[in-house]
Amino acid sequence: MAHVQTAAAPLAPHQRPRLRAVAPDEIAGLARVADFLPPGATLLPAPPHALPALPGRPPMVGYLVLLPAEEHPPSGAAPALVAEPPAEEGPVGIDAVRRIATVDGRTLDLTYLEFELLAHLVAHPHRVHTRDQLVQTVWGYGHVGDGRTVDVHVARLRRKLGAEHRHTIQTVRRVGYKYLP
Repeated sequence: MAHVQTAAAPLAPHQRPRLRAVAPDEIAGLARVADFLPPGATLLPAPPHALPALPGRPPMVGYLVLLPAEEHPPSGAAPALVAEPPAEEGPVGIDAVRRIATVDGRTLDLTYLEFELLAHLVAHPHRVHTRDQLVQTVWGYGHVGDGRTVDVHVARLRRKLGAEHRHTIQTVRRVGYKYLP
């Protein structure tokens, strides 16, 4: 079940979280950064579209620090995000913590990428995703492949959803796919 998160209050410019892009030669120093993270925090590569591109310079590598939702940020940090209930319930349920997908209460046996693809589609209902967007978002920007990879995984997902729920993943001709709860 998808949850949308919104900030509790607008932040002053000096309080806004910052995303710092680092050059590839700075990555080795990130191992030391992990020692300073709070318990339960995760250091992840930032998606390439979130990083600035400088002409004539190699692409930058950025990292995001994720904190568990139950923990409160240190004083002076950004306010906690508040989860809103999903706008629309559908037959497909996603439990990201336990990495379980269900359809009408029945647990689906999914591969890692099938789960990631289904979770992404369910988190963004009614939104049309191009094949390229899905490859970049689900497989990652370093993946070498084409839209046919997405087609094969969607076909497998539809088969696993079963005859009465396969229509929840709709094909948008010559564009991509969307999830309709």
